[in-house]
Amino acid sequence: MIVQANGLAKRYGQVQALKPTSFAIPPGRIVGIIGPNGAGKSTLVNALLGLISHEGSLQVMGRTPLEDRARLMHDVSYIADVATLPRWIRVKDLIDIVEGIHPRFDRRKAEERLARTNVRPTARVSELSKGMIVQLHLAIVLSIDARLLVLDEPTLGLDLINRRSFYDAILSDFFDETRSIIVTTHQVEEIEHVLTHVMMIREGEVVLDASIDELGERFTAVDVPDSRRTEAEALKPIYSRRSIGRTSYVYDSVPYDALAALGEPRRVALADLFVAIVQPKGEVA
Repeated sequence: MIVQANGLAKRYGQVQALKPTSFAIPPGRIVGIIGPNGAGKSTLVNALLGLISHEGSLQVMGRTPLEDRARLMHDVSYIADVATLPRWIRVKDLIDIVEGIHPRFDRRKAEERLARTNVRPTARVSELSKGMIVQLHLAIVLSIDARLLVLDEPTLGLDLINRRSFYDAILSDFFDETRSIIVTTHQVEEIEHVLTHVMMIREGEVVLDASIDELGERFTAVDVPDSRRTEAEALKPIYSRRSIGRTSYVYDSVPYDALAALGEPRRVALADLFVAIVQPKGEVA
């Protein structure tokens, strides 16, 4: 098991940043930890990385992160915002630093990857475009022989093309059945196609923990004309959104036939499910 948590929780004074939660992440999973800003995503990641104390038990690759962080990080790669590299540093000096601190970094592999880009070893980060900075990050991360890759809002500030190329490279050059990836984000649309599993957090509480396949079986959306709203609401939707002449409803575990009588049932997009579950305020205009 890559991660095993039982009753994991974190409190800062009177604030319960992470309410008690239990979950497991086996190898071969890409898990999206999704929630609005301040929901507890980074608190959860910091616990996994051994950066904070916590309540409950937590094992990452058989180790207790807080007590054995140095050895644990031999098997972990971590990226926060890819735009946060120090602008003054030269590419070759950055590679020197990574080589010095990470025992599983393959310098030759990183240099070979950079040789296929326009990133010059002598260039400073300040001289690189955003796309080049993405390539630099990827060259470093994909040259570390890790079993767990943790991405904490990694693509903030990047345009759509660079965000997609980032995730495409991670999938093609890192992920396999022996490794797992954890991604925290509130940009739901961009990662839906890469995930195998979803954890949604609201106000420190994990309110959904399921595979993508389970979500497809459990949640259904249907557009209903205004003339049939009473029937639709009798089936107790978890979320609704009004449009001109109709309302879009999201249902949890309602039989397909009952929904088909109202309209054409469809799979719920992850972004819509995020709004329905993480911000369940009833009808949104």
